[in-house]
Amino acid sequence: MGPDSVALLCGARLATRSADTQFPFRQDSDFHYLTGFDHPHAVAVLRTDGGPAFTLYVEPRQRDAETWTGHRPGVEGAVRDYGADEAHPIEELSGHVPGLIERARRLLFILGRDAALDARLTETLEQMRLRSRTGVVPASEIADPRAILHEMRLFKEPAEIEIMRRAAAITLAAHRATAPGARAGRFEYELEAMLEYHFRKRGASGPAYGTIVGGGANATVLHYVSNRARLRDGDLVLIDAGCELEGYASDVTRSYPVGGRFEGPGAAIYDIVLEAQEASIAAAKPGATLEDVHTAAVRRLTEGMVSLGLLAGEVDGLVESGAYKAYYMHRTSHWLGLDVHDVGAYTCEGRPRALEPGMVFTVEPGLYVRMDEEKADPRLHGIGVRIEDNLLVTADGHENLTAAIAKRPRDVEAWVVGS
Repeated sequence: MGPDSVALLCGARLATRSADTQFPFRQDSDFHYLTGFDHPHAVAVLRTDGGPAFTLYVEPRQRDAETWTGHRPGVEGAVRDYGADEAHPIEELSGHVPGLIERARRLLFILGRDAALDARLTETLEQMRLRSRTGVVPASEIADPRAILHEMRLFKEPAEIEIMRRAAAITLAAHRATAPGARAGRFEYELEAMLEYHFRKRGASGPAYGTIVGGGANATVLHYVSNRARLRDGDLVLIDAGCELEGYASDVTRSYPVGGRFEGPGAAIYDIVLEAQEASIAAAKPGATLEDVHTAAVRRLTEGMVSLGLLAGEVDGLVESGAYKAYYMHRTSHWLGLDVHDVGAYTCEGRPRALEPGMVFTVEPGLYVRMDEEKADPRLHGIGVRIEDNLLVTADGHENLTAAIAKRPRDVEAWVVGS
């Protein structure tokens, strides 16, 4: 933050689901990272200007409100349980703003999150400018704190990595318990329910994102979440599901053969995607980039597309022209952490960012042939395969946090048949 700085950071509020009901509360990831405070309608103030280093403004204890909506830590709990130097009722924040920023030369604040606080800060700064003849000097800079925060969040500390390992273990258990459900006649939502039951049973808060269970042609829709169709014998079912544990996400995709056997064109496509994933994982090490990981996947996928007759021509030319994007239209990796698509810059000085120890990211190549793809052999229509793991960059390479989740064809088949 630098000296003589004050940061004001807003936590999340309850979000209306419909009428007078709300979605389950989920704290803002930046606020959770800094404070661990998991209750709505709070503001954190961090200071390097001589004032208290860490102040929380929170909803106070209130017997009637807690009868309806549950326990509040209140002002006392904010200090006792969350390490704040000071805490105050949230209703006092507006009146405290002038005193909070009167000595600050730099203000760190995200505009647009809270209209009332935006207005109060700008009003206070303008009043300070009008009093400049008395020696009052308003902050000369308003900066977005995410430039600092997101760089911090990109590099996971040991305690964070341990949570992510535990999240991966829960996701492993859920996938393994759900795989035998890949049977003809089952509905996609039954598998979704099984996954999320096992997430919760093992202590996770639930899924880290909308669970995808796409059987047959539904697997060619990248963010398919309807999960209403019936599974058919001989199809593949793509399951993209990971749990959230203590705020941290796992993000795993596997493609299971309905009935327990990889056969025909689906087996061929699966093998190509698995080889592409193995090639891209092999490229993951300190000093490499996510572009290197993506390039390795693209090349093997393109070779596979040629072998299947989906594309014709020299592989180098097909890669350079982007012809492969007809069947592989997304990137291979994204950062992973408190958000499933986590924060952190992907480029530095206009170039792909080098991987460093402590970074966590996904590796998720796929191959998708839509039902209406006129250029494809009809036998390939409606087949979608994606295989996704979570990698931690280490000093000498990487650790695959989700390696134990079956993906070799024989292992996957064994899971589906329940052995």
